[in-house]
This record gives sequence, structure tokens and C-alpha cells, in this order.
Amino acid sequence: MSQRAIGIFDSGVGGLTVYKEIVRLPGEELIYLGDTARVPYGNKGADTVVRYALEAANFLLSKQVKLLVVACNTASAVALPFLEERFRVPVIGVIEPGARKAASVTRNGRVGVIGTAATIGSGAYTRAIRACRSDIEIFTQPCPLFVPLVEEGWADHPVARLVAEEYLRPLTERGIDTLVLGCTHYPMLKKVLREVLGEGVQLVDSGAETALTVTTILRQMGLFHLSPPGPPRFFVTDSPVQFERVGGAFLGDRLTNVQRVELGMLGPAGERFEEGENK
Repeated sequence: MSQRAIGIFDSGVGGLTVYKEIVRLPGEELIYLGDTARVPYGNKGADTVVRYALEAANFLLSKQVKLLVVACNTASAVALPFLEERFRVPVIGVIEPGARKAASVTRNGRVGVIGTAATIGSGAYTRAIRACRSDIEIFTQPCPLFVPLVEEGWADHPVARLVAEEYLRPLTERGIDTLVLGCTHYPMLKKVLREVLGEGVQLVDSGAETALTVTTILRQMGLFHLSPPGPPRFFVTDSPVQFERVGGAFLGDRLTNVQRVELGMLGPAGERFEEGENK
């Protein structure tokens, strides 16, 4: 098991913010899947998100990964229990690590959370933060336009700042001192968010916290891969060109070995089955 890769999936390029933190672990081989043909997940119904997440997870399990990271906040909020029940490998979402961080760093107990409509509507961050500290006031704001702006490569575009000003105004009026970036695409907008919010508001990026959780689980289960890893592998469900361009710019390195795949309902051994079959 320890020689296997870590699997990471997201609806698109945003999960690279989590990948960027996990890739720092020495010796670990990573496989990343971006479901770029169906991004964003945040405006989809819960049943659809669960189906997409199961298909993505099945694909990665067909690659014999030892641990699965759900680097999509929407999938973590809606589908994580289904994935944990279905698969034997550890499954890690991004919500609880980010919630713990927010609860530990807020000074005035007023925390804002931004995310997709599905993530905010699920109430997952509110429950997770309150589980850490019941006295915290939580203010949420869906920001559906942020994901397409990032996917388009417009994270530094003036349009992104105008949209951020509109979305964040209700939160700044509430006097928050901490903002949870409740979508893995949003760290790509950090520069704009800091300009709009000012230095007094701390941004919580779940990616770094999730990497710490991955490290803890690998240590507890004796799954560290200490020999030199193979090169990272990237899979997308649409043309690789946009993913390579935006993802490469974010990572500061040219992305190679990006392959297009079609997701179906694949069993853990890689066999394909139709919906409704006994899994």
C-alpha cells in the first residue's frame, strides 16, 4: 500500500491549490483528476454531485491509490459520507481542516465563509466551525462567479475585483476578521481578495490544512512512500489545453503528462459498470 500514489480530484483546476501543498511531501507520487468537462459542481444538485464524485473516485481507485483527497469543497460538503462508506482507503475532504484553522485563528469570533452555492447551501462549514467553537458567529456568502473567472484565467482581471467587491461587501459590513476560502479555486484570487478586504482579515486556505491532515493519516497508518516517486500524473475530462495553461501558470511550472479521459462508473478494480448494477 505505501508504494501506491495519492489520488486527488476536483471539478477543475482549483484542486491544484491542494495538490500544490501535498506535492511538498517527500517521496509521494500524486495522481490528479480535474473533471473539467463538468465544472463547476457548485451549481449542480446534490444527487448529481454525488454521482460525479463517485465517478471521479472510482477512476482514481482504478489506479490503485492508497488515499483519496476530495479537493473540491462542494463534493466534500455533499458527497464525502458516500465516499467514506463505499471505499476502504482513507478519504479526506477539505472542509474540516479549513474549519479547524478558522476557529483557531479568529480573534473577534466573527468568521466569513465564501463558497459555491451548493457548499454554502449545505451548511457544512457552519457545522464544522461550530463543532470546533460554538461561540463563533458565522456569516456565509455564495460566490458562483469566482469559479468561471479562475477557469478562464481571469484571477487578476479587473472584472474579478469588481465581482469580489460585490460579494464581500456584506461580510465586511459584519466586521469579520477571518475569511474561509470555501472553494479550492478561490486561493487563486488571494491577491484580489486581500486588496478588497485589507490586511486586517485573515484568509484561511483549506489546501495547506488538508496537506497536514494527509501527513497525519499517512503517519498513523504507516503509508509514507519514502523511495523516489514517479512523476505526477494529471487527468482531465475535457481538452487538456486550458488546464495546462491555467494550471501551469498557477503552479509556476509547465504541466506535462495531462491526459483526457472519459469518466464512467468504474469499479475499484477498473471494471466498468452501469448505474443500477450491484456495486
